[in-house]
Amino acid sequence: MPHLPEHLLTGYRNFITGRYVTEGSRYRSLAREGQTPESMIIACCDSRSAPEVIFDAGPGELFVVRNVANLVPPYAPDGEFHSTSAALEFAVQVLKVKNIVVMGHGRCGGIKAALDPASSPLSPGDFIGKWMSLIGPAAETVSASTMMTAGERHTALERISIRYSIANLRTFPCISILEGKGRLALHGAWFDISTGELWAMNTQTGDFEKPEID
Repeated sequence: MPHLPEHLLTGYRNFITGRYVTEGSRYRSLAREGQTPESMIIACCDSRSAPEVIFDAGPGELFVVRNVANLVPPYAPDGEFHSTSAALEFAVQVLKVKNIVVMGHGRCGGIKAALDPASSPLSPGDFIGKWMSLIGPAAETVSASTMMTAGERHTALERISIRYSIANLRTFPCISILEGKGRLALHGAWFDISTGELWAMNTQTGDFEKPEID
């Protein structure tokens, strides 16, 4: 009989006999009353950068959308399928979140492929190639720089792509209107997998800075 991989079943056993025991009432409350998260996180689907882990969030605290390279496409009501855009619409109009955070991370595979198609070819006809074309112009500009090392170019595009996504968020009417009224805030963040450092984007300058956590 088909069954889940054993490591997933082991993880579930640990959850149901551990964390669920202490948070069971919270889950039951969420089941009865629904979710009311204040923040939405748009993150990469990379297995090393889970927002719930990084922000030590409990059940119901974060509304998370994960895709390749944590990108946000521009507003395009064209009748096609738009997973990230649908999640944004639900978070803003139904859940009425107060914050949207675009969180990138170091050593992102999608960003690496966008910078160096020769080593990680992305065919325009494939899903991933089309998706990463969202930051194609920025990737070309960063790749052309001869004054940065490969690692510096990689980090630069990871952070630039976050600013691109925030700009695209503002093309959604429901988001730009609420931001203008002060009822919704847009944020950028970048997580360094190797050091555990979190860098927050300064909303005034666009620079990434390490927040004070002491």
